[in-house]
Amino acid sequence: MSEYIIPEQYYFRIHHVRPRFKGDIENVLIFLAEELSKIEECENKDFAEKANKAIYKYPGNAIRELKTINNWRTEISSLFGFIEQHDKYSKAGLRAIELAKKQDLVAFFKSFLFTFQYPGAHIKSHEILKQLQVGIHFKPAQYILKLLKYANQKEGKNIGLTKFEICHCVFNDLRCTRDNEDVSKTWKRISENRNKKLTYNQKGDIVRYAGDIVDYMEIANLLVTYDSRTYFLNSLEEEAIIKFIDSKEWFSEYDKFSNINNISLKDINSCKENWFSYVNRDLTTTTDFSTDILAYLTKSQKGEEIILNRLKSEFEDFRTKDIGDIGESLILGHECLRIKLGGREDLIHLIKRIPTQFAVGYDISSVELDERKRYIEVKTTISSKPLHFNKIHLTKNEWNTANSTKDRYFIYRLMISKNEKILFLLQDPVGLYKKDLIDMVPSDGAEITFDPKKVGSFEELLSWNI
Repeated sequence: MSEYIIPEQYYFRIHHVRPRFKGDIENVLIFLAEELSKIEECENKDFAEKANKAIYKYPGNAIRELKTINNWRTEISSLFGFIEQHDKYSKAGLRAIELAKKQDLVAFFKSFLFTFQYPGAHIKSHEILKQLQVGIHFKPAQYILKLLKYANQKEGKNIGLTKFEICHCVFNDLRCTRDNEDVSKTWKRISENRNKKLTYNQKGDIVRYAGDIVDYMEIANLLVTYDSRTYFLNSLEEEAIIKFIDSKEWFSEYDKFSNINNISLKDINSCKENWFSYVNRDLTTTTDFSTDILAYLTKSQKGEEIILNRLKSEFEDFRTKDIGDIGESLILGHECLRIKLGGREDLIHLIKRIPTQFAVGYDISSVELDERKRYIEVKTTISSKPLHFNKIHLTKNEWNTANSTKDRYFIYRLMISKNEKILFLLQDPVGLYKKDLIDMVPSDGAEITFDPKKVGSFEELLSWNI
């Protein structure tokens, strides 16, 4: 079979920073978002040293060379905007702060992709210059979503694209990346290639950049794949997809360089600070990408939707776009069913969520079968894949409450991913610390780390649906 070759006059390979931690990206990002967001604004050198210290703390990094740690820091800063560096001072970016606070990796990747473009300061200045010289003006996620949307409508069925098709027919083709060619023409080209049974160069170093963006779009729940080869629109994310497609957002700083031949690297560098301010601006007032749990968990099955709708009818304040609220609502249902299955349905009325403004140091007041109190602090994270969970942060108030309530205090660590919900219980964290069974570092409260094989227990998350 023949191989598809982009016409020479249209070939230009675009790229971006590829993190060394790509295979573990969700765990790394949420860990470092939490660590970096604790660092107060300070001089660039001091911030870099503190950031490196945080990166060294990630499992497996303690013995790495300083050069590797520096690379992690620059990659996180360049690609994801986790660090805003100004003339003399640096600070944690808003995207890092939001991720640390909301624990919503799906929403984070939506925000990242929404602003990601070529050219952008996620690559070195001399590479930006090359893109400017050929006229690159491209938002990859937006274009891919437009293309799939059109293909679905044109063919009257759910159309998927491979990473190889996206690489050779979109990413490396100036008709798309420079000319913003109408997606109908791109789809026609892909269709013709399919009809002719043309193959594509599938080498990893060729398709990796297009593949990265597609992978990030899957983590963002915009695309779904069933074989890790072909990617489809996620019809349950229609609202977010429309926001991408209709968006007029564009970082226009580079557009001011009308005379391409006279652009200097100094000119390009002058845009860098504004780029990182742009990708870290507040998006919530115009574009809320907080994960809708129904869209995220439902997929093609309706079981979760039924369960969650019943939860919503039971507890009127359930909000499907508040990760903390989702976790608390699921745990509230879990507790109700735990007591019911234990034969003490008469105690269910004692299980209550505590409004945040009361600041009592826990989220749910529950009960044991023998009527003793159980105070529950819920920590919830949502991601595409299951995450590590041996690290928990408690506020000063939560730690103090845990100290005063002792073995009546429980931390419920809930990890929600596409395919499963994992619940881990840690009872009496202060007592465990005093027995030297867990580690605790004072950090605006208490930073707890532990070995789940030695302390705590996994439990099945019970669904309040009977």
